[in-house]
Amino acid sequence: MKKPSALVLIGVRYGALAAILSVSLMVVMYYLDRHPLMVAPFLDFRVALYGIFIFFALREYRDFHQEGNLYFWQGIVGSFFLVVTAAVIGSLLLRGFCSWESNFIPDYVTAMTEYLKGFPEEDINRIGKETYERNLAVLPATNCAQISGTYIVQSMAIGLFVSIILSVILRKETKSN
Repeated sequence: MKKPSALVLIGVRYGALAAILSVSLMVVMYYLDRHPLMVAPFLDFRVALYGIFIFFALREYRDFHQEGNLYFWQGIVGSFFLVVTAAVIGSLLLRGFCSWESNFIPDYVTAMTEYLKGFPEEDINRIGKETYERNLAVLPATNCAQISGTYIVQSMAIGLFVSIILSVILRKETKSN
């Protein structure tokens, strides 16, 4: 059986570490009375976390396995394996925590309901009264599976954005004579 590429192995290793750290930070935030699901997506700590892990993973691959070369496609592929690993493992860990901590979902539902009920009337009109009321009505039915699915989708979106930037920054090709 053929051994997987170093690019894949490095991505999976760093992705697993990123997942563990990400969910650990979410657990700490929750117990510090700052529900991690109430953080705005553009302030999500996964942006910085994935950025750091993608940077070091691609740099390790470039410097120790490619003799200083890294093509853009290698950066994207390595980042993809890292982000998918981080998203899937993180989602599973979050789901486990969600099942273990019985107040996690009810606390989220309460916090989100209060947040939504605090919307000004002009914002409600802008998004549509029906959409607002529908979101408010389905909120109590939120469960661990929905939270885990949302975590994967958000992680993939964040990872795509960060990986494109870092793949361009870290790309390096030595000139052949």
